[in-house]
Amino acid sequence: MFDSLLEIIIENMGNLVLIFLVLLLILIILFSKFYQRSSKDVAFVRTGMGGERIVLTSGAMAIPIIHQVTPVNMNTLRLNVERSNDKGLITSDKMRIDIQAAFYVRVKGDKDGVALAAQTLGARTLNPQSIQELLEGKFVDAIRTVVASMTLEELHSEAKDFTDRAAKLVDDVLTKNGLELESISLSSMDQTDKQYLDPS
Repeated sequence: MFDSLLEIIIENMGNLVLIFLVLLLILIILFSKFYQRSSKDVAFVRTGMGGERIVLTSGAMAIPIIHQVTPVNMNTLRLNVERSNDKGLITSDKMRIDIQAAFYVRVKGDKDGVALAAQTLGARTLNPQSIQELLEGKFVDAIRTVVASMTLEELHSEAKDFTDRAAKLVDDVLTKNGLELESISLSSMDQTDKQYLDPS
């Protein structure tokens, strides 16, 4: 009996090997189709079956029906803020100034930062314009607050103090969105042209 079973296995060995190879090929194709890798530029958060998985430097299986993948841009984004002419800001010595500043922000490079950015911002991290629209009001408020507390002369002579104070004011809103401020660059700051001053 054992010999006859062994003979059947030997006779069908070619078929068994063929079945094994076909199954292996199917697994390799499925793996290559559904395995997603992160890069230095883009991390992702996979949710769905198996819970949340934050992928910064490796990869994960992401099957479309049972998983959702949210990409998160890890690059530094330059967000410009400009207030000039009739939208110029008022200093503590009642001077209207035109100001241009660039806020350099990025997603925090840890799992908590990526998870929070994916939750609050989603794929908007891939579009700097969307982030600009979301944060511009907060950046303008921060600049307006600092400008209102300093004279024009102080703004010119203490630019580092200006950027430090503005950074502190935006830190909370950035942290709540999984972002961090890399730096603020004050591109230009001049007194507003007289034609835009309110005569009253």
